[in-house]
Amino acid sequence: MSGPGTPGVLLVLDGWGHAPASEANALSAAKTPVLDGLRTSSPSALLEASGEAVGLLPGTVGNSEIGHMVIGAGRPLPYDSLLVQQRIDSGELRTDPLLASVLAALAASDKAFHLVGLCSDGQIHANVEHLAVLLGAAADHGVPRVWIHVVTDGRDVADGTAEHYLRRVKDLAEQAGKGTVATVSGRGYALDKAGNLSLTEQVVAVIADAEGPRAASPEEAVRAGERGDEWVPPTVITDTPDAPSSRIADRDAVLFFNFRSDRIQQLADGLVERWAATDRSVLPLSLAQYDTKAPIKALVGRADASGGLADELASAGLRSVRIAEAEKFEHVTYYINGRDATQRDVEEHHRITGDGPPDYRARPRMQLDQVVDAVVTAAARTEIPLVVANLANIDVVGHTGDFPATVSAAEATDEAVARIVEQAGAQGRWVLLVGDHGNAEVMARPGPDGVTRPYGGHTTNPVPVVLVPAPGAYAPDTLHDGTLADVAPTILALLGQKPGAAMTGRPLL
Repeated sequence: MSGPGTPGVLLVLDGWGHAPASEANALSAAKTPVLDGLRTSSPSALLEASGEAVGLLPGTVGNSEIGHMVIGAGRPLPYDSLLVQQRIDSGELRTDPLLASVLAALAASDKAFHLVGLCSDGQIHANVEHLAVLLGAAADHGVPRVWIHVVTDGRDVADGTAEHYLRRVKDLAEQAGKGTVATVSGRGYALDKAGNLSLTEQVVAVIADAEGPRAASPEEAVRAGERGDEWVPPTVITDTPDAPSSRIADRDAVLFFNFRSDRIQQLADGLVERWAATDRSVLPLSLAQYDTKAPIKALVGRADASGGLADELASAGLRSVRIAEAEKFEHVTYYINGRDATQRDVEEHHRITGDGPPDYRARPRMQLDQVVDAVVTAAARTEIPLVVANLANIDVVGHTGDFPATVSAAEATDEAVARIVEQAGAQGRWVLLVGDHGNAEVMARPGPDGVTRPYGGHTTNPVPVVLVPAPGAYAPDTLHDGTLADVAPTILALLGQKPGAAMTGRPLL
């Protein structure tokens, strides 16, 4: 270990997974001499970043949210998807008192139930199978109309599979005897998180007021898109001119069934604002707990993530600087702090922004140079024991499914790591590099129909962790393999602190 009280840099390489070289592995195809060299010359190991190791269902791919939460918490945390599934398996969700009272009121007043969410089984933001219990509960209570507002994926699952998932939605509705697809919108519009309200407003219009382009079927809406499943234009589905309107009416209820909160919050707030501005009294619900501006009652709570790295640093009075591009800023602040939006007195937050939403395929460097500048500047400050930064390129560009662009993103990341490691060493700092989940190491896979397609989603592969010791400081020959829960105890050990009492992870040293 680098020695008690040695300052350092935690560098999260988003989407940096480990897998054998292959034609689908953008990381092995990229020229990354720095990362390759560090993995062989410095203490390194592999960490589990998916499934039960981090608090997900067995076999579930990791994601940036749970990855940063577990990195910060120092222990696996039961993720929202796991908590939801446990309540489904026990039968508690279908008979949830809040849900039951809402559905009974809808049935008694001849009002509609609207279900809004991502319809795929990617398990990052939502699971289309969760619709079964919600539609079943609506059928149990005799709700007269159940409208399903489909958000198509193309990121967490292979692009070009939206029609497969639409068939699954229809199957679930037929099995329950309730549910009609009312609108279809690509996640690029519905789950925007860059603050591009013009995208969100298009989805709000079709869901809240059935205003917008129309198609005779969900499949027709998908085929009308020219940029894949992610960018299906928000569309109202109607079979005939005199079909019942899916417009959200006064005293209807809306349930958002994404279990991950961050990407759907902008849409949820937009819908609440729309019906409030038009004097409609509508009850919003969410499957899991959201951090929206408007109060939305959740059917399933969330795990306590306190007592992690941020709390331990604050308790010890150790300052930290958090740096990331807009796409990953909340991950090095809100999520790594245990889903706590409070900026502690010992923290500085630096959000790197560009002139506008970048074309990740054309600009795989993103704002990487600004991120590196900020890290280097913070590392030169002697009063800052810990710098935490996220290099987003591998993950964000990898999500496009564009192999050459992702190779370029990995090569840019390698250059950034070289500069950060050099400057950190010059300041007497160690650097701990770690992935938060796999992504760019698998960029093609078979879809539900068996056809291999470009894939921009996450994986269940382990992630590398590498310790670059402070110059002249003692370092172990290697690190032991573990999980992301071991990262926070390792950081505290390098800073000369004991792991927190709530942490079950152990130092990798």
